[in-house]
Amino acid sequence: MAQPTTRNEFKDWVLRKLGAPVIDINVSDEQVEDRIDEAIDYWRDYHYNGSQLVYLKHQLTQTDKDNGYITLPSTLLGISGIFNMQSSISTGSGIFNVQYQFVLNNLEDITGYNITNYYMAMSHMEFLSEMLVGKPRIRYNKHVNRLYIDMDKDLLVVGEYVIIEAYDVIDATTYSDVWSDRWLQNYTSALIKEQWGSNLTKFSGMQLVGGVSFNGEQILADGREERRLMEEDAVNNLQPLSYNYIG
Repeated sequence: MAQPTTRNEFKDWVLRKLGAPVIDINVSDEQVEDRIDEAIDYWRDYHYNGSQLVYLKHQLTQTDKDNGYITLPSTLLGISGIFNMQSSISTGSGIFNVQYQFVLNNLEDITGYNITNYYMAMSHMEFLSEMLVGKPRIRYNKHVNRLYIDMDKDLLVVGEYVIIEAYDVIDATTYSDVWSDRWLQNYTSALIKEQWGSNLTKFSGMQLVGGVSFNGEQILADGREERRLMEEDAVNNLQPLSYNYIG
């Protein structure tokens, strides 16, 4: 059968993987939905396919300046850094920009030879800017959705654009290919199996007609072991290459 492309198809696919409709999977529809949500949240946090690096453009407002923070979308997992937050000794506008002045005054040398001098000069300016001006410290927590900027508010210019480097979740409603992710399918299956086993343990020792008894403990143990192995693999091998972000 073709891979699922919607949430409902994904749910049916996972239940069939566990044995339905041949086997009665003793979980409620609400429990299945909860386990799918849980699996997606874990996949986004720990699997490299669950998030993506994005650059957000935000124009500072007077409210941002007064508050000392920027309100961000709730889908962001974390912040890597910000750019163009403050003036430095190497910035300016128009003909007063240091880079423009350097090129203007050394145009003949640059066009006649190479750009080594320009590169060295700009590197030196960046170093001086880092030493004398520094970078603003930021704080962010994804449950608050606020990017705090720990710097003198007078340096924040209303109307200036801030570039925010962040990690955003992959939205399954936009990118239907999410539902065909093999790791997500297997992990969701493990979570539902664990829920199934947990439900059956409530009937431990009870026998059905013909002497058949429930074996919820074994299903529960299998589900937990599958979950443990997959989470261990995700943490050790599948996290994003750059996972040192704030959030």
